[in-house]
Amino acid sequence: MKLKLNIPQQLILFRFLLAPIILCLAYFIGESSKPIILILMYLGLISDILDGIIARKQEISSEKLRRLDSQTDMVFWLSIGFATWILYPNLIKENSIAIWSILIMEIACYVISYLKFGKETCTHAFLSKIWGLTLLIAFTSLIGFNYAGIPFYLAIIFGLISHIDVILIILILPKWTHDIPSAYHAYLIRKKKGFKKNILLNS
Repeated sequence: MKLKLNIPQQLILFRFLLAPIILCLAYFIGESSKPIILILMYLGLISDILDGIIARKQEISSEKLRRLDSQTDMVFWLSIGFATWILYPNLIKENSIAIWSILIMEIACYVISYLKFGKETCTHAFLSKIWGLTLLIAFTSLIGFNYAGIPFYLAIIFGLISHIDVILIILILPKWTHDIPSAYHAYLIRKKKGFKKNILLNS
């Protein structure tokens, strides 16, 4: 029996498969693979944007799909991070404190969510999407030009802010829910006040 995947699932699978490819390129080919890695990174981001939009337009956006999308995002960006470390270990070492601060915040989000709801976080919050864009710029600078600077620290700042927002969302929500734009929207849910979800913000 063949497993038939819909378009959003195919896009998520595509992004998931990019992770080992990116790691292999960095490890076995090295710096000469940088242009390919950057192209794959941008393709991964495009697939991330499209899967949510298509799922909502086709009215197939389920909890399972959104959780799968969220976990695939984490695997994808971790692969980019490890690829950067493989290519430029000294650059990562020089900025290890900032990087560890983000990793600790990410772990904290998962721990708090599991302790409260027994599930991983899956907010797809607006600030997290902004952080994703700053990550794209930062990794373009890191991988493409071996440079951290402002793009890197901008990603760190937005990373910390977005994780604080996610933690607040988890703490405010009365029960586990996916696709929460912000802590304010979590407050509206807690107060049983409705709000309209934007198709772009929940992609």
